[in-house]
Amino acid sequence: MDRGTSSSFCRACPWRLSSFKISLSPSPIIPILLLFLLVPSPFFCHVRSLKTADSRATNRTVQPEDELQKLKMIRARLKDINKPPVKIIQSPDGDIIDCVLSHQQPAFDHPLLKGQKPLDPPKRPNGHNSTATATETLQLWRMSGEACPEGTVPIRRTSEADMLRASSFQMFGKKYAAGYVSGDQYYGARASINVWAPNVAEQNEFSLAQLWVNGGTKGVDLNTIEAGWQTYPQLYGDSNPRFFIYWTNDNYQSGCYNLLCAGFVQTNNRFVLGGTANPWSLYNAGQFEFTLMVYKDPVSGNWWLLVEPMIWVGYWPSVLFNHLGGPANIVDFGGEILNSSPSGSHTSTQMGSGHFAGEGFEKAAYFRNLQVVNGNNYLIPVQNLQTWADNSNCYDIQGGTTDAWGNYFFYGGPGRNAGCP
Repeated sequence: MDRGTSSSFCRACPWRLSSFKISLSPSPIIPILLLFLLVPSPFFCHVRSLKTADSRATNRTVQPEDELQKLKMIRARLKDINKPPVKIIQSPDGDIIDCVLSHQQPAFDHPLLKGQKPLDPPKRPNGHNSTATATETLQLWRMSGEACPEGTVPIRRTSEADMLRASSFQMFGKKYAAGYVSGDQYYGARASINVWAPNVAEQNEFSLAQLWVNGGTKGVDLNTIEAGWQTYPQLYGDSNPRFFIYWTNDNYQSGCYNLLCAGFVQTNNRFVLGGTANPWSLYNAGQFEFTLMVYKDPVSGNWWLLVEPMIWVGYWPSVLFNHLGGPANIVDFGGEILNSSPSGSHTSTQMGSGHFAGEGFEKAAYFRNLQVVNGNNYLIPVQNLQTWADNSNCYDIQGGTTDAWGNYFFYGGPGRNAGCP
């Protein structure tokens, strides 16, 4: 995603940057580990070829053999994605979790990773002191107490219905309310993010909160690593908030969610990428958050994902990237929705809690304790954080600094309303 000539956030829109300051004494929260991982962008691998096949049929009658060919393509792709499990776990939300031998996970289908095995987690950066509370029940599939055996990784099984939804995926206008830092070299990013279940008005729309670690040039050769939570009916088949990751090395011409293609190497047997968060925040009630860090190991150069305090989920090998083979040049934190403009009006898809930033704690969504890893491998508070929203009548953002929350911001909104037609 790119924001303008000097950064690489959203690739579609001209951004109007605005900065806000508020004074706040946050109430105590109940920190609960959740993960989530990444941002929007094209769907998962091989979807583009299916979409291309659809477009060729636009001006002619669809023949039965066309549908048969599509199903053959889907079933062949499912054989690549869904590896043989040694154990199967049924989640209460309907997901099937396959426990796959770690060396047989999709990452090692990548030609640059063939024959490799998962690495051990790195040491944490200097200055890292986590205050997050450990819990085993981060995700709904863990409610039964089931877990995958040692030596395996849990993978959400992809169904034929998932692939059929993906084949009709299209991109529309995206809207943001976010903060960013640039002008330096960044070796990691960290934030605490509260989780919501926003209303998503159309199946082909999404709402999410995430951090972006970016390298390269927007519109040309952007590399990005993204992680957070998202509500995305077309990807998952429901409206649950789910933890996710995403990465691309070619400015979103291709890319990958979760473990839906070769690339990200999972090392943890108790966390599912794409799994439903459990629980999530409620308006004017309990607030539930996770603390997430993406960190470039100075020894291997790989980018690791940590859900604090103790879940090293896995890593993006540095060989997947050109620009992110080195440090990032921009880090973003914030919310994003996809606006399909139904009936010519703005979507009513909510961002965050669905309430504007000015409502504050327990009502608006937030990011807090925003930090980056510098060139000396120290985790430090962000400097010169810029906040912006491309249409503050639809979704807005207000930021500040306190001793308890460090650098923070509230963000979000309802989408379509009297000021956002």
